[in-house]
Amino acid sequence: MSTTNMQHRLVILGSGESGVGAALLGKQNGYEVFVSDGGKIKDIYKSELTQNGIPFEEGMHSEALILNANEVVKSPGIPEKAEMVKKIRAKGIQVIGEIELAYRFKGNSKIIAITGSNGKSTTTSLIYHICVTAGLSAALVGNIGYSFAKQIAEDPKDWYIAELSSFQLDDIITFRPDVSMLLNITEDHLDRYDYKFENYINSKFRIIENQTMNDYFIYCADDPVIEQKLTTLILPTNPLPFSMKQELKKGGYIKGDQMMLRIQEERVSMSIYDFALKGKHNNYNTMAAGIAAATIGIRKEKIREAVKNFHSLEHRMEFVAMVRGVEFINDSKATNVNSTWYALESMNKPTVLILGGTDKGNDYTLLAELVKEKVKAIVCMGVDNKKIIEAFKNTAPLIIETDCAKKAVNTAFKLATKGDVVLLSPACASFDLFKNYEDRGIQFKDAVKEL
Repeated sequence: MSTTNMQHRLVILGSGESGVGAALLGKQNGYEVFVSDGGKIKDIYKSELTQNGIPFEEGMHSEALILNANEVVKSPGIPEKAEMVKKIRAKGIQVIGEIELAYRFKGNSKIIAITGSNGKSTTTSLIYHICVTAGLSAALVGNIGYSFAKQIAEDPKDWYIAELSSFQLDDIITFRPDVSMLLNITEDHLDRYDYKFENYINSKFRIIENQTMNDYFIYCADDPVIEQKLTTLILPTNPLPFSMKQELKKGGYIKGDQMMLRIQEERVSMSIYDFALKGKHNNYNTMAAGIAAATIGIRKEKIREAVKNFHSLEHRMEFVAMVRGVEFINDSKATNVNSTWYALESMNKPTVLILGGTDKGNDYTLLAELVKEKVKAIVCMGVDNKKIIEAFKNTAPLIIETDCAKKAVNTAFKLATKGDVVLLSPACASFDLFKNYEDRGIQFKDAVKEL
């Protein structure tokens, strides 16, 4: 290991999954690593850092120990406007994300990177499932599953299927996926982008900024925001669009009930009735995943087989139970209005909708039509439900407030009759009553099991 590397001081801000992954990878590659977290570090991460001899601090940021860094890895959750980040920038220290650090040490492996406002986790998991079905050495990393850096440090693979949020893309410099994918863009996280939609759009498009003509860019041709942005760009990569509205010469489309994929010489056709994932939005996700698989040379028999036997994700339109003829669905991962719109759109039974949580500047009017058409009652589950009540007082026949998962489930069950669905699809973040959306989903499922 070279002496120049030894002096490279890498400071990591934030000690979650990505921060600890970055610390392990940095240490493994001879960097002098220090982890600083303004909050409390979870015991599981603390023991990992201790076992690996990585110094850390919690509950504070010591300027003297941070501002002497050659480079800083910032957790995606820390905004640019944080005081410490401003001070690091003022000193001219390079700031990167864990994704960028991981990319530096990926060796000859290849990357399929997926972003979009909705459907990322489902599509990423489906691509991973197709790769595994085809016998590839692959790992699921990024915003889902394992930290990308930790995966490289502990168990390198030939293929990384990476789900990336806009926050993760904000902190890349050289990161270049072999196949990039942009599923859709709807207003989300605007609080992080000075309430300018254009800034958020630009963040999403960073996924292609380092790509070349040896790479591929898969995107939804039916998304008006993506299409509009593409009119202003000269693409540095090979475009592979997908659509349900037009037949495309390359990429993929659905006509009637047939999905057609056209990639190089490979032609794949398949009935949408064979897709394991149901609903219009999942037809888009499945088509995108199929294109990615065909692009990297996976045979059509394997794509078909994997698409047929894929199981959906926990907390994403997850069937929980049927209780006295009432179906319970856990869509706790719907943390924005658009996700809830997709969930409601796929409902074909009268629905009792459980909504609410930490509002992120949500515009609930987008749901008004679907609520009028499909929802027999709304059960609010949040500390402050005023905005939801105001938004739906004229469209929902009944709105009831509750303040925990158990009460919400019991209330919804009383309002439902045989043949109805109780759908937890909150359209909000979960931090008012729960640790995170997983905790919310688990509490919902536990409450259903107690009925």
